[in-house]
Amino acid sequence: MLESLKVPLSRLKWGFIPVRRVVDDDVPEDVAALEQEKVGLQKDNYDEVEGEEDQELEYRDEANRPWWKFFDEYEYRLNKPTRKKHKWYKWFDENDTPAERKLMIKIDILLTLYSMLAYWIKNLDQTNLNNAYTAGLKEDIGMTGNDLVNTQVLFTIGNIVWQIPFMFCLYAVPLNYVLPGLELCWAILTVATYKVQTVKQLKILRFFIGSLEAPGYLAFQYLFGTFIYHPSMLARRSMVYYFGQFAGVMTSGLISGAVVDNFEGVHGLAAWRWIFIIDGIVSIIVAILGFYMLPGTPTDCYSIWLSDDEIRILRRRLQKNHTAGRPKVDLVKSFFDWKVWKRIIFSWEIYVLTIWNMLCWNNNNSSSGSYILWLKSLGRFTHGQVQFKSALTPGLGLVWLFLVNMYSDLFQLRWLAIVLSQVFNIIGNVILAVWNVPENAKWFGFCLQYFGWSMAPVLYMWMNDICRRDAQRRAVTLVFMNMVAQASTAWMAVIVWRTVEAPRFLKGYSFTAACAFGLCVWTFLVLHLYNKQEKGFARQNGIVLYNSQTDPETTSETPVTETFSEGESTKSITKQ
Repeated sequence: MLESLKVPLSRLKWGFIPVRRVVDDDVPEDVAALEQEKVGLQKDNYDEVEGEEDQELEYRDEANRPWWKFFDEYEYRLNKPTRKKHKWYKWFDENDTPAERKLMIKIDILLTLYSMLAYWIKNLDQTNLNNAYTAGLKEDIGMTGNDLVNTQVLFTIGNIVWQIPFMFCLYAVPLNYVLPGLELCWAILTVATYKVQTVKQLKILRFFIGSLEAPGYLAFQYLFGTFIYHPSMLARRSMVYYFGQFAGVMTSGLISGAVVDNFEGVHGLAAWRWIFIIDGIVSIIVAILGFYMLPGTPTDCYSIWLSDDEIRILRRRLQKNHTAGRPKVDLVKSFFDWKVWKRIIFSWEIYVLTIWNMLCWNNNNSSSGSYILWLKSLGRFTHGQVQFKSALTPGLGLVWLFLVNMYSDLFQLRWLAIVLSQVFNIIGNVILAVWNVPENAKWFGFCLQYFGWSMAPVLYMWMNDICRRDAQRRAVTLVFMNMVAQASTAWMAVIVWRTVEAPRFLKGYSFTAACAFGLCVWTFLVLHLYNKQEKGFARQNGIVLYNSQTDPETTSETPVTETFSEGESTKSITKQ
């Protein structure tokens, strides 16, 4: 085992610092990539078919296209030969070589598994406030009225404001340094929270913890879109990442329950203070692991665990999918280039996806602490029992998350996975909005609450697929839509989730149900625009389109190839 670690450890500078891997792409044919300069080029640079890898082509007549094809999101994304090879019950793509499968296992460990741990500690450190609040924090530091929700809002404000620099940093700086470094800092502040004596001190610390956590969520979503090239493989990886969120909420309750039962008065500290100490120590350990697990990106790889050939394979896969890498230009100058921003501002993605994500962020009632506040209001559970029972809904959320995302990937139906999840979400929130129902019905309603966010991996990975051809557009769109959506939750929380209205929250449950319904409707708009966009890239995806009615001279033997450039389209007949 020590011998197998010799090569990876030799790649560390001074024995402990991962450095950028310099890998030459000029290699033998068996691992040769497409021309590196093609990565990141815009739509009109892909019109010519020369230089593309050999692929099976599908010649498709668009005449009399059936109406139900509107619901086929892969209609222009994957051709029939590729789709026929898809096996819904297999984790890997049928076209992957043994070397690629071995590589993806490595990526699943280094990126997917670590992202889950990182998201776990992020949510552990985020939800511990609610647990501490019900375990004595409120009384010990004199929290009254809406102090809890106001503290949560300050956390969110810090989180939102410090996302802005990552419109640039996501693709311009080594995230394998930045993310663990920020995790280490917020872990230290989490430990420091045990010392707070006033509400003001708590609010200040939570603001800075929120600021340091700012890129944690969106950076991993960006990395998934960078490493995982096949559209039907994305959601399941992001699903594992989201396991960290639900596990964080769930284990926060379990850890808090154990702490309340066993640490009260230890070394003269209240149990709620030990909650912050223990959560922070766990977070420090995970942060240190991040420096050695996060691989960077395929074009700027820092991983000590990947061979040169594996890095080349990663780059080749992204080129095959036309996923843009970091632009090979002056990054600062490019970021402030009006042409870049014009391309983003006048795209449909920045607006449609932002509204879509706003509905996603507001379609869940769990972040309000409504469930744990209801448990406490029943008055028949001890502090420890409340903490343990709070783990029920996120535990079920893990099940909902698995079902929704595996359905999305395995059956290649992202839009339907989103809609079905929101049907259950609406049912749960309507029950809770009515409120005057048997207690068993309330339990049922709360058990459905994590259906709201179970579809978030599908949404974010679809966004990555939509914006895959332009790294700058993808980074800016991801940060902007995340920032605006999260900002909407900050001011909506003050309006519809006011602590003094607990546990009833009529406005909160009604608003959440309305957002879930709006999300269903908006998903069909995204589906339409996505299909329209992919139709423009049909030839690139191995589909040659023609219309036997509008082009009477054209037959299946003389197909029409549609090519598009920015702002216009042209048709050319290719005789065979």
